[in-house]
Amino acid sequence: MIALALRTLRRRTGGMIGTFVAIFFGAAAVLACGGLMESGIHASAQPQRLAAAAVVVTGNQDLEVAKNDPDEDDKEKFRSATLPERVRLDAGVVSKVAAVPGVAAAVADVSFAAVPVRDDRPLRDGAVYGHGWSSAALAPFTLNGTAPRGPGEVVLDPSLAAGVPIGSPVSIVVGGVMHSYKLTGVATAPAPTRDGAVFFDDATAATLSGHPGRIDAVGVLAAPGTDANALADKVSAVAPGLVARTGADRALLEFPELSLDSENLIVLSAVSGGMSVMVAIFVVVATLALSLQQRQRELALLRAVGATPRQLRRMVVGEAAVIALIAGALGCLPGNALGRWLFGQLAEHGIVPRVMEYRQGWVPMVVAAGAALLIAVLGALVAGRKAATTRPTEALSEAAVPRRWLGPVRLVLAVLAFGGGTALMIVTLTVFDGPIAASTAGPTVLVWALGLAMISPGVTRVMVAIVRWPLRLVTGIPGYLATANARANTVRVAAAVTPIMLASGIATGMIYLQTTQVDAQQRAFTESLRADAVVTSGTGGLAPDVLPAIAKLPQVAGASELITSKVWVQQPFDDGSDAEDGTPVQGVTGAAAAQTVAATVRSGALDKLSGNTIALPTGRAGDLGLHVGDKMSVRLGDGAVAGLTVVALLDTKPGFDSFLLPADLLAQHTTSGLANQILVRAKPGVDQAALAGALRQAVAGRPGVAVGNRDAMLAANLDQQQVGAWVNYLMVGMITLYTVIAVVNTQVMGTARRRREFGLQRLTGVHRGQVLRMMAVEAGLVALVGLVLGTLVSMTTLVPFSLLVNDSPIPSGPFGIYLGVVGAAVALVYLGTLLPAWLATRGRPAEAVAADE
Repeated sequence: MIALALRTLRRRTGGMIGTFVAIFFGAAAVLACGGLMESGIHASAQPQRLAAAAVVVTGNQDLEVAKNDPDEDDKEKFRSATLPERVRLDAGVVSKVAAVPGVAAAVADVSFAAVPVRDDRPLRDGAVYGHGWSSAALAPFTLNGTAPRGPGEVVLDPSLAAGVPIGSPVSIVVGGVMHSYKLTGVATAPAPTRDGAVFFDDATAATLSGHPGRIDAVGVLAAPGTDANALADKVSAVAPGLVARTGADRALLEFPELSLDSENLIVLSAVSGGMSVMVAIFVVVATLALSLQQRQRELALLRAVGATPRQLRRMVVGEAAVIALIAGALGCLPGNALGRWLFGQLAEHGIVPRVMEYRQGWVPMVVAAGAALLIAVLGALVAGRKAATTRPTEALSEAAVPRRWLGPVRLVLAVLAFGGGTALMIVTLTVFDGPIAASTAGPTVLVWALGLAMISPGVTRVMVAIVRWPLRLVTGIPGYLATANARANTVRVAAAVTPIMLASGIATGMIYLQTTQVDAQQRAFTESLRADAVVTSGTGGLAPDVLPAIAKLPQVAGASELITSKVWVQQPFDDGSDAEDGTPVQGVTGAAAAQTVAATVRSGALDKLSGNTIALPTGRAGDLGLHVGDKMSVRLGDGAVAGLTVVALLDTKPGFDSFLLPADLLAQHTTSGLANQILVRAKPGVDQAALAGALRQAVAGRPGVAVGNRDAMLAANLDQQQVGAWVNYLMVGMITLYTVIAVVNTQVMGTARRRREFGLQRLTGVHRGQVLRMMAVEAGLVALVGLVLGTLVSMTTLVPFSLLVNDSPIPSGPFGIYLGVVGAAVALVYLGTLLPAWLATRGRPAEAVAADE
């Protein structure tokens, strides 16, 4: 039967093109997601400023979080999380590392924002960091001029020193304060670097870093002949909590954001890849089912002349396997290009660091090819089951018009899908709060689509019966022919309906899921914001004296610093949904927090938020069993543990909970050590223009400091939300595009193979124009049924999520999105139906009837 399958493929190349196209694009989508996942797993980048160091040593950014109710028999008592702030080392570690055999030199490294300015504007776009001059040896930088020898001297890299002669004064903002320095030299790295570099003498750099006695990293220069990996093992053992990296892994320590962003990339690619596989299974099964249905007479004859069900299954599976091997291999070519393009878009929008490298080795290619083969074989087994098990006489009678469609496998799959979809809807409504519910709302659309696909012939029959009479009244004879055809060929019509349902359901559900999520987050931000203006810094942070200067203005009722980070609850034990990922925390100025934060105080007082204190949302406090006056401990973003006293409980919107800490406490445990925003509340009767004018005057002469009104704050938050939504739009767009290809593919296959039917109609007196009008009505019927089912499928995702975040079943977002989905689906159906129908009716009717099916 395998040999027969190969001969059949040679004779029926045209009939297999649809299956080939479905598998080809499915493999490309899976490979693209696989490349993104491999890139996230490796998190590869080349070290830049630390490239000459054989080993780079830093603090451990990984945090072990206790699992739910760990016990002695649990071998995995901890889960890993990544700390968001820089974990610094004691400066004494440098001498310990230098004493390790094989170390030629150990160099301390610190990094802090240091922005050269001219005319109150930064000299270059992008991040610029200050370092001690001794760390220049870790690149190594080549110096033109002299090294900085005292507090008033600096060395700049070429991007910053352009147009500035050596010996000239330069203005540099450090810690929000502008200082004047003498440029003593220009240091050039051996290769381009992402960030600008400003070098101070080591003592000045240690002071300006804001963390005297602490360093960011140690760069190790190895003695000749020393193995870097063996040296790293020795170095990491000199003190607890050290992490030593070699090779490309050094970049993970030079660019800590690689770890956090790579985790997000892994999750994104896993979800998108899983959806791509599920959609590919839908599409391939539908395409193979349509292809086998068109060959029903051939398969029936094979049964009639003695072919066994097993032989037919082997033939069908063999055909699908051959197509999958070819299509999967060829699909790797566009898959690689698609993956690189997607990665480039993510880097362009700041979702992944620009220094991260795209990695797509042989593993994603094997996975994509294997997925293509597996999908094709599963699709062939599902689609070919009926052809293989039908009795020969029944097969011959059903070859012209298939009628039976509901078997035990379809029934079981439908029940499981509807049960699973219902469970996901219940979980969305009852288990999660806020935007996190999207994690269960999203997959619901696919599960319900599977269930409806299993019973689509029956649903199609019911819907055709409902619209039959109105359609006939409106369209006349073409409508009569179209509805009669649809009733007689329900299975064929259902095969055309399924891709429409899938495409419209995914597009509508996923797009409105994002618009609803963005709208809910924006409303929550708006409701939590009482400030009338915001003061921000574009040079690394605001100086400590900015807040008092603003707070004493006569137009200001209250001013609060705002710092964001994450914390992990240590005591009491936290088994909530934030236990692993951490809880968002805001650092605020307690005395003014009530003026700028809109949360309602249930008990306690925010003006007591100073020192080692914390304010909790009432929901989280209840989960932890805490009340005002109780003690708790948290691990801050840099790994430090702080014991805190609860001073206030706040009513907040579910799903948008944040802890509140004193800003000065939280700042000590962030990478920058400074607040980047100050929220300002105006006194009653002061308009925004007067407030903004007073604020600008108060911050005049501070380079990089800007004043914005409430609308600017809302717009900035919306832009930030839109960036996250854009990523999901991009991945959903890729999957939707694949389903669109499947729509056209299925429509073309289903219409092009009806040449004989069209010929018979024309021989009985039906004109070519009537045939085309009949097909136009039939296309409209297919689009209508598919869109109704797709809308129903999307509602299974949108209604529970909207009820949760909007308190309404109506999702947020412009109605034009739905109209666009409907218009695109209708256009695709008509294009995929009328063009092949026009081509199929060009010849003489007798020739069409005599043509081989």
